Amino acid sequence: MKICVFGAGAIGGYMGAKLAGAGADVSLVARGPHLAAMQSQGLRLIEESGETSVPVRASEDPGQLGVQDYVIVTLKAHSVPPLVPRMAPLIGPETTIVSGVNGVPWWYFHKIGGPLEGTRLGTVDPGDAQWDGFGPDRVLGCVVYPAAEVIAPGVVKHIEGNRFSLGEPDGSKSERALALSKALVAAGLKAPVRPKLRDEIWVKLWGNLSFNPISALTHATLDVLCTDPGTRAVARGMMLEAQEIAEKLGVKFPIDVERRIDGGAAVGAHRTSMLQDLDQGRPMEIDALVTSVQELGRITGTATPVIDTVLALVQLRGRSAGLYGA
Repeated sequence: MKICVFGAGAIGGYMGAKLAGAGADVSLVARGPHLAAMQSQGLRLIEESGETSVPVRASEDPGQLGVQDYVIVTLKAHSVPPLVPRMAPLIGPETTIVSGVNGVPWWYFHKIGGPLEGTRLGTVDPGDAQWDGFGPDRVLGCVVYPAAEVIAPGVVKHIEGNRFSLGEPDGSKSERALALSKALVAAGLKAPVRPKLRDEIWVKLWGNLSFNPISALTHATLDVLCTDPGTRAVARGMMLEAQEIAEKLGVKFPIDVERRIDGGAAVGAHRTSMLQDLDQGRPMEIDALVTSVQELGRITGTATPVIDTVLALVQLRGRSAGLYGA
């Protein structure tokens, strides 16, 4: 089984290091000083249990890596559509694209059934780049739970979590899903194959949709924004609107809004990824996490006044910083 992790930053590097350490046939696509360090010194992974350093096959050129059985995409959502043509050398007739990307996935309405079957989402897949370039039948969904950081070129620090939930768009326990799950479990990761992955997508999205833009606007950490009465109320409003959308799409939430916000507070003084991107001058992942939910509101005929307000503010914040839009 040949596995390529495309976008071997923090999460991709963590997964790649674990797979390589377990002897899997894994290659990594990365760039810049991080790539150079991995090529010359291997990939160093710092975990609570200790440090390991593994030699890895890494390249900026997918053409050097050949056709893969699985291409695991761990990029920020907005980075993927322009890179679809570059991934072509990795993809053969039987290649599975594993979509380990935050937010509403581009394949969301593939094999969902009902009147919205095949609906395409312009906010996360402009110009249908992934739908037409990969083809939705190739996709295997993945909800990423670990937190990790690249603390130096070639060095990934694992912070918490080791679960990568997998799921077919039609909910089946396919051979390809079970085979990848087995490989990830052999690498010391949790990789359950879920019949209703969309439910998990929404529980994670609930927090990303609200906590990320609020933190980017206020510069507050999770413990603060989830307990301050004002920002907690804004997050609750956004999440209730999202819940109404999701339930119209058949999603069942295993917890309520208050418990989900309390879970965010329990994480502590964590700076969300959108706040980190703003501070570090990286493009902000606004569309996959927030604009996509607004789009789903329009598709389902659901009013989203709180989401609309926060989205307008964070879009302007992103544009003002030169980190969003044209």
